[in-house]
Amino acid sequence: MPGAPSITPSAAGSKSIPRPHQRPGITTRKTLCASCDIACSVVTEVQKGRVTRVRSSDNPLFKDNICIKGITAPKNFANPDRVLYPQRRVGERGSGKFERVSWDEALADIGTRLKKIIDEHGPEAWAVSTSQWNTGTDHGLGRRIMNHVGSPNWISGVALCAGNTAAVNRLTYGWYPWPDYDNTNCVVLFGHNPGKNSWVPVYNQIQRVKARGGKLIVLDPRKSECAEMADLWLPLKVGSDAAMMLGWLKVIFDEGLYDHAFVERWTIGFEDLRKRVDEFPLSRVAEITGCSPELIAKAARMYATMGPSVIPWTPITDQQRNSTSGIRLQSILRAVCGYLDVPGGEALMGFHPKIVPESEIEMHEVLPEAQKAKQLGSDHHPVFTYRGQAALREPCKRVWGHEYANQVTGCFMANPSAVFRAMAGEGPYPVKALFSIGNNTLMGFANMPLILKAMLNQELIVVQEHVMTPTAQLADYVLPGDSWLERPWMFDGYGWLSIYKPSQKSMEPPGECTSTFEFWKRIAGALGRPELVPWPTLEALYDWRLEALGVDFETFAETYEVHADKLEFRKYEKTGFATPSGKVELRSSILDDLGFDPLPYWRDAPPPDAEYPLTMFTGVREAEYFQTGGRHVPELRARKPEPVLFVSPTTAKAQGLSEGEWVQVETRTGKVDIQVGVRTNMPDGLVRIPHGWWKPETERGLGKLSGAMQYADAQLCPDDGEYLDVEQGVPHLKGLPCRIVKRSGALA
Repeated sequence: MPGAPSITPSAAGSKSIPRPHQRPGITTRKTLCASCDIACSVVTEVQKGRVTRVRSSDNPLFKDNICIKGITAPKNFANPDRVLYPQRRVGERGSGKFERVSWDEALADIGTRLKKIIDEHGPEAWAVSTSQWNTGTDHGLGRRIMNHVGSPNWISGVALCAGNTAAVNRLTYGWYPWPDYDNTNCVVLFGHNPGKNSWVPVYNQIQRVKARGGKLIVLDPRKSECAEMADLWLPLKVGSDAAMMLGWLKVIFDEGLYDHAFVERWTIGFEDLRKRVDEFPLSRVAEITGCSPELIAKAARMYATMGPSVIPWTPITDQQRNSTSGIRLQSILRAVCGYLDVPGGEALMGFHPKIVPESEIEMHEVLPEAQKAKQLGSDHHPVFTYRGQAALREPCKRVWGHEYANQVTGCFMANPSAVFRAMAGEGPYPVKALFSIGNNTLMGFANMPLILKAMLNQELIVVQEHVMTPTAQLADYVLPGDSWLERPWMFDGYGWLSIYKPSQKSMEPPGECTSTFEFWKRIAGALGRPELVPWPTLEALYDWRLEALGVDFETFAETYEVHADKLEFRKYEKTGFATPSGKVELRSSILDDLGFDPLPYWRDAPPPDAEYPLTMFTGVREAEYFQTGGRHVPELRARKPEPVLFVSPTTAKAQGLSEGEWVQVETRTGKVDIQVGVRTNMPDGLVRIPHGWWKPETERGLGKLSGAMQYADAQLCPDDGEYLDVEQGVPHLKGLPCRIVKRSGALA
């Protein structure tokens, strides 16, 4: 997620450093890369009005925070297949054929059709699916408009990746903390594998921790690159994170390694938690995780005694059938060991006192309670919905000054699977309009067959994108979006941090491409509600947000690399925690009131399936790509031209597989074509499936969708029954039964 700035800048922030001498004809701009969601500080070089090079920042704080995705961005956004003008579908949905229209023509029809759907079915019949992919943010305007119109059905890929983590962390102590890498002594990675081309700032921070003698613990079934450099590597069974942490707590409690004073003064539910933890002797945890009791105990002691320690965000625990318990256990480990809101631990930052947050712009307070209650999925899987977060409104106001804290945009979402079922005609009411903003919705969630059915059942689909993704090919309108090279940005870690980083616009967008700000401003006008976005430009919106600082955005961007108010630790000593009790809730009152187990627990894996004897995990992003994007960039495709599964040599031999051959991987949900890669770092019986594969150069339209129907991992992933986390309703992507089938002929 966000790039890893120091969390201890001066009260005035980190000022811009003088720029090196510029070459003739070249100007430079300080920019934040949004080729993934990390927001690395980089420098763009501009010639004749176009960005010709992206390079590492001149500021030593951010030196070397760049990867191949950022370096190739100029060619990415200059791709001849980029969508430059509004496109309207010609023929039946899924024809893959479009014609150019004007913005005015597109918006007039979209507004008329959306208002008709709202009049006939209610505002809740309008759903929006968004992502941080190449949009950076929509500045809170999407939620603002939806809240005024009356729709609670906003979904995002962050439901499976960091947004849900933020929502679950809030249940324990009221905010999602950020690791103080600069001062920590120990880093714990649960399956996360930052590298030189993926989560680069985190990788660089870990290198610095190691260089000063800090420890690294990696828990991963694979011997990943981070596992190779770890002080301790625990090769746990895929999807067993929660059981492992219960084992750690057993050691920490039995050996008295927790912070007794903090637990006594600032937590509730300790005795209940201890009884639950006593159900997990190391012999049981070893059986579940596949790691020896001695190794489990050694890791627990290292975390608890080498501190302050940090457990950075990981997408792995987000995507498991025990996700809620796993995320809660991470938050509990931070708290009971005394690593919460202390130097070298994990900071609860809160809001910046003088910059208007996006959570305020979203105006959740205007959405009527009756409409909040209609949010899809909130009845069965409420944790990150309005219903699940409602009890935090008063504590958040008391501690942080705002009633709503939509951290990582993931704290007031509808459940994606429930939205798709309603779109498909299987919900409590119909959803008939979908807006997909830089999201490639079809491939971005589990159970792609359901999502396809849902999309084919819509009366209106509007997509804002750079290229004709499989989702765009199913749309009524495809509207051209700008890129991070072509707009300013004021980054706050998606509401996670109180540290702001400005990004300067480097060039004008080509054709008629527009920002998400302009998109939502035009949608507000098309709905007859122009007053909802009163700012004339994005820069004017930023000027308004910065008024209390006494600067405009242009001055702010020129002056600062990073800006933060003075950061203090142990703020809870003055305010308490932003939970109903005002303390860290080891036993969650919110989960209890919602009818769930208030303590973290372990659900055993479903019984083995004889027809699907192997186990797969997916959700892994190739380092060259982010989510489903980037496959149209020749330089990236040359590095990773095909989707490749990984299996161990033993598994390959048992299955009769050879390096590079094409096979099919099947689950009870679907199947994909994929190449074989034999890797010695994979455990036996486990299959690694990469996320987000399609081929933009291949045939468009329903049936093919540029390879999505042949390669996309979302076809393999169920979203029901045994393969859902109970409290959140997120799918289990880390341990699905599968089989590998040899192809009888050549790949079509």
